[in-house]
Amino acid sequence: MDARQIILEPIITEKSTQARESRNAYSFKVWPSATKLQIAMAVEEIFNVTVLNVHTIRMEGKLKRMGRFAGRRSSWKKAVVTLKKGDTVDFFEGV
Repeated sequence: MDARQIILEPIITEKSTQARESRNAYSFKVWPSATKLQIAMAVEEIFNVTVLNVHTIRMEGKLKRMGRFAGRRSSWKKAVVTLKKGDTVDFFEGV
């Protein structure tokens, strides 16, 4: 599987920004069947950095209602990747 198919998009929230500034940890939405090793290799290949640690979390889709009909958003997988001190990832490169 290609590295750009594993890393779907960065997660930019207040909590992830704080983790990035304090512990050099970046959050990504990843392919649900990707392993920690595949995620680490993909981040290293795409951003040319050194990965120290990968934590993965399965995020349950939220229950949503539209009037009397109930549905559920899709479940997804999040990866929190810790990089070596001094390495950074520029999300807005080329924008």
